[in-house]
Amino acid sequence: MSDTVLSELATVLEARKAADPESSYVAGLYAAGLDAILQKVGEEAVETILAAKQGDATRIVQETADLWFHSLVMLAQQGLGPQAVLDELERRFGLSGLAEKAARGDDAARD
Repeated sequence: MSDTVLSELATVLEARKAADPESSYVAGLYAAGLDAILQKVGEEAVETILAAKQGDATRIVQETADLWFHSLVMLAQQGLGPQAVLDELERRFGLSGLAEKAARGDDAARD
């Protein structure tokens, strides 16, 4: 997924905040609140894991797309966009994963 697609999707997700929950799935998620959005992220994460365990490439891609989509909804609900995540990934690029986690402190050790 290119950063252009992510940016365009982020714009649509932001616009859905003002949409009618009866006519927009995303507006319905926003109206249901953070817990409902987080539940969807969790469900999609589990479905992605199960697809990977089964080794079905098509399902892996589909479920990962669902996971990314709902994660983007969660980011938007929190006032964040995909660029913040891309910036963080760029910051980490080239760093040892172990060193990067250690630099974040105790919370990172649980990741």
